Amino acid sequence: MPLHGVISGEGSDSEEELAAFCPTVIILAYLNEKNRPYTSQDVFCNLQKQHGLGKTAVVKSMELLALEGKIKEKIYGKQKIYFADQSQFKDVNDADLKVMDSHIAKLNEEMQVLNQSCRHLEAELKELNNSLTSQEMTSEITRLRDECSGCRERLDKIKSATNHVTPEEKDKVLKEHNVYVKEWRKRKRLASDMMDSILEGYPKSKKEFLEEVGVETDEDYQVVVPSV
Repeated sequence: MPLHGVISGEGSDSEEELAAFCPTVIILAYLNEKNRPYTSQDVFCNLQKQHGLGKTAVVKSMELLALEGKIKEKIYGKQKIYFADQSQFKDVNDADLKVMDSHIAKLNEEMQVLNQSCRHLEAELKELNNSLTSQEMTSEITRLRDECSGCRERLDKIKSATNHVTPEEKDKVLKEHNVYVKEWRKRKRLASDMMDSILEGYPKSKKEFLEEVGVETDEDYQVVVPSV
């Protein structure tokens, strides 16, 4: 039985007003529509968000409905189960059950198709969200064109320059650089060996020795010997 069919009638208020002043109407309609067993906690959780029913109002309303015989109540241990009065529904024969089962199977097939379609649409939406918008794409194209233009200007300046270094000159500079770096390493190693020999009989620390003789090291100026 549809929910609106129970709560709508002559002299009835809106659904929101009924939820506020007559929660038994909402609960009775819900149990008849779903026609399955519920605890008061189940009904509260299912209806609270939509109708704003309070926990106490739900419990009292369901107890009242059971007392009036409008719904049925079963007690299992400390838990009370409520369900619609089955006498109000017509008997269903085997043929009707088969029709219902066939209808349910058809609905399940349609649901699977819809779920698959939803997954495809969600994947497509995710791909679109990860893509640039038309405005973002236009801005990116403009940025790349400006970058290409700058690179082209630099290339033109390099090509038009008259002070290009020939491969021979470049090789000569690199060879001289390697010679100087090797000599630097050699002299640094010799100086270090000499200081180590002196420090063996020196009564003070290496730092004090360097300050006393006025030696400045590469480390003082955070200089690192280049690799060859």
